[in-house]
Amino acid sequence: MTEKKSAKKAGDKPKKDKPKRKERPAKAAVGRRASPAPAPEAAAADLPSELVELWHGYKLDGSQKAREQLILHYAPLVKYVAARVGAGLPGTIEQADLASYGMFGLIDALEKFDLERGIKFETYAIPRIKGAIMDELRALDWVPRSVRVKAREVEKAYSEIELREKRSPTEQEVADRLGLSVAELHEVVTQISFVSVMALDEVLPVGADRGETISLLDTLADTRTTDPEAGVEDQEARSFLVAAINELSQREKLVLTLYYFEGMTLSEIGDILGVTESRVCQIHMKAVARLRSYFAETDEAI
Repeated sequence: MTEKKSAKKAGDKPKKDKPKRKERPAKAAVGRRASPAPAPEAAAADLPSELVELWHGYKLDGSQKAREQLILHYAPLVKYVAARVGAGLPGTIEQADLASYGMFGLIDALEKFDLERGIKFETYAIPRIKGAIMDELRALDWVPRSVRVKAREVEKAYSEIELREKRSPTEQEVADRLGLSVAELHEVVTQISFVSVMALDEVLPVGADRGETISLLDTLADTRTTDPEAGVEDQEARSFLVAAINELSQREKLVLTLYYFEGMTLSEIGDILGVTESRVCQIHMKAVARLRSYFAETDEAI
């Protein structure tokens, strides 16, 4: 039996070796790989050749002419930022003033910009232009920043309550929303009242349907002129007084004229008329009584 098995084994074909499996390369770690920072040459390649020459001329050679041309080239960037900042400001602030403030930020960005960082100049300059504008506005603002913050909080509270309740909010509701008492709210409102300042030549809308406007100066009363209504009343009173005086006798007219218009005393009037002071007093009292009676009858008739 042993011999047959060994013979059978001897007659078997030799087995071929199985090919070894190729080892797969290890999978890369899951996750995004950080992209390398762009080279300065790659960032400069996105710019026109003339602009690249200006940058090199200014940064490498210190050319003032190149600096001026760069300022002119990026000036529209200042107008863009000034327009966005001015959208939330009162109409009394001119866009030209904002642009002039932002120009300082542009010049500062040109001086501090590093070409080797490989970023766009616009990305670097816009925050600095906006910062220069905001710094100048804060410097010109005479109202403390804390008061400005309070004004925004009060305005926000009024808007939220009005939107929720569909009506004008009460002082107590606003005070509760801000976590204040009514007395503290009054104090805050007093501080805020000094925030809003309007120019006298500012145009105000009048008659929204017709689109008419009027300046704030035209809405102020002129204390140097007479009130038209008071002028008419005074003219009517004078006309009534003239009519009443015409009803008096000649001597009564003379006494009233000398006493009220000439400023003479009763004694002096008596010397002129050749009568005693007591007689002048009687004439005066009689004339005044007739005038009062005349005015009383006129009022009843009206």
